[in-house]
Amino acid sequence: MQIKSADFIISNTDYKLCPKANIPEYAFIGRSNVGKSSLINLITGKKHLAKISRKPGKTQLINHFLINKDWYLVDLPGYGYATVSKKQKEEFQKIIFSYLENRRNLMCLFVLLDCRHKPQKIDLEFMQWLGEKQIPFVMIFTKTDKLGKISLQKNIANYKKEMLKEWEEIPQCFFTSTLDRKGNKEILDFIEKTNPIFSL
Repeated sequence: MQIKSADFIISNTDYKLCPKANIPEYAFIGRSNVGKSSLINLITGKKHLAKISRKPGKTQLINHFLINKDWYLVDLPGYGYATVSKKQKEEFQKIIFSYLENRRNLMCLFVLLDCRHKPQKIDLEFMQWLGEKQIPFVMIFTKTDKLGKISLQKNIANYKKEMLKEWEEIPQCFFTSTLDRKGNKEILDFIEKTNPIFSL
């Protein structure tokens, strides 16, 4: 898929205010500072489409972008160790969960995971919740340029081993690096193949 246009549409905290659910939609989520904004910018080919910050927890809204005039890319608030209050974290969770449970045109959720770290409880619990709610998702391992090939393979194997304690099979995985521009084509190809499945 070639990205010809990527336009910001709207930001809000309520799924009821999202654009009309009449075209396919793909959302990106992950713990704070996992590289979500950088990956979105890489995929769309626009350096400043999603705001990048060294301070975790920058994304605090549901952000909709219209891609090629025929599908939505959604940047969701991060979760985890963002330096925000407990009340704010609860608000983020409410925003995220209500969106995921009610957005009927959501074709797939891309769950971003930092390949350098061992499986985190918060990520595993979140993906377990997605499975229970039957929300389709894939896993994206980010920052693969930060590890050597052997270390990367070892970390991914450990992650899959941990996942198989609860899952019969592992969701589809992608491996990305914004520095090496790795994974960009594979993700866009996945979206291109999934779009035709959408129906009103």
